Formats: sequence, C-alpha cells, structure tokens
Amino acid sequence: TPEQLISGKEDAANNFARGHYTIGKEIVDLCLDRIRKLADNCTGLQGFLVFNAVGGGTGSGLGSLLLERLSVDYGKKSKLGFTIYPSPQISTSVVEPYNSVLSTHSLLEHTDVAVLLDNEAIYDICRRSLDIERPTYTNLNRLISQVISSLTASLRFDGALNVDVNEFQTNLVPYPRIHFMLSSYAPVISAEKAYHEQLSVAEITTSAFEPSSMMAKCDPRHGKYMACCLMYRGDVVPKDVNAAVATIK
Repeated sequence: TPEQLISGKEDAANNFARGHYTIGKEIVDLCLDRIRKLADNCTGLQGFLVFNAVGGGTGSGLGSLLLERLSVDYGKKSKLGFTIYPSPQISTSVVEPYNSVLSTHSLLEHTDVAVLLDNEAIYDICRRSLDIERPTYTNLNRLISQVISSLTASLRFDGALNVDVNEFQTNLVPYPRIHFMLSSYAPVISAEKAYHEQLSVAEITTSAFEPSSMMAKCDPRHGKYMACCLMYRGDVVPKDVNAAVATIK
C-alpha cells in the first residue's frame, strides 16, 4: 500500500551522521510504526530482509539506525542484509569509505547474514555477459533483484535446503561476527543467446566459482572458503551436482 512508502523532503548529503542522528532520528519512528503494522499482520514473522547501499548518507546512516532499532523491537528475529558497498574503481563520492566503515559496525552487530554486492562487479557482468554497452541503474537493479530472488527462492518455494531464514545462518556462518557473504550467479546470458546455449550442471557450477561471476569485486582464489552453499534451480539431479562439486574441490 502507498502508506508503506515513506519519503522525506531532504537527503542526508552523503553524511552518515546526518542520516543516522539528524534526519534519521526524525523519520525512524514513522518507519518502525509502518513496520509494526506489517508485522502485526504476519501469522509467523521469520525476520527481515534489509536492502541498502552504504556509500551514501541515507543508506548508511538511516540504514544502520533502522537495524539497531529492529534489534531492540524484534530482538530474536533474523535480519538478512543485502548491501551495496563502494567499488574499487567506481565512486560516487569521496566520503564513501567513511560512510561504509561507520555502517559496517551496525552490520556486524545487527544483521545475522549480510550479502555484499558492489556496482562495479555488476556493471562488468552487464557489459560482459549481457552485451549492454552503457548499463543504467535499472540494468544493475534488475540483475541484483534476479540474484536476490534466487537466493531467497528457497524461502518462497519448496526445497530441501535453507527452508527458513535461520537456516541460511546455520549453513553459512562459522562464527557469529563472520557473516559477510560473497554471492555469485551463473549463467548470466543475454536474451538473444539464451535460446542456443546448452549448459551442463558442471559448466554452470564451474562458472559460479569464476571471479567474473562474483557480485562483488573479489577474487576468492586468493583466499579460502569457510563455508559455501550452492543453490540450483530447475531440473538438476544430485548425482550431477556431486560430480561437479567433486571436480571443483
């Protein structure tokens, strides 16, 4: 409903403190009131999915404030964050590092799982795999929403794994504070090519581990995986999956 769309009259001017303490303080109670209305209509509230970017003032400042207040009001409920971090090469403002560091504190303390995304990685995927020369925010958002939709598909449809929000945490978080996830997605194919691409389970699995499939600019080959969760959609049998995973290991 329209009353769930909350808007202010000014922005936080890329300033975390303004988003958290000045403007945020004025609007956060209204936000919580609307959340409460939605929560009251739930028969069994599992938790919250929070979407924000931490480069600017509102996403970082108000985003952190909201997470902190959700912890107070709904203590034990899970919170999954989908967070856009600043990229190595692409920057929208010089104060991005400050805003991100300040809001990472809240993400550490007040989310159970945080999935990190960055615009540069997603621009690259749009250009390389979808043949879009000059990707717009709409292109980026569509790709991100496709990825998040796939990540949360198991919450919405019948499946064997990650059936509820808490299971994400159980399967992927080795220590409570180490809960920052890297996500990847495969295959990403443009509409024109989709009809004549025939990809095996092994190819899709290998592709998911390629640095170019990562939704944040990070090369996992320079580190180690502490936990990993592969989600397949479609007509996939465990035998093929096990073979593909064995090959990668």
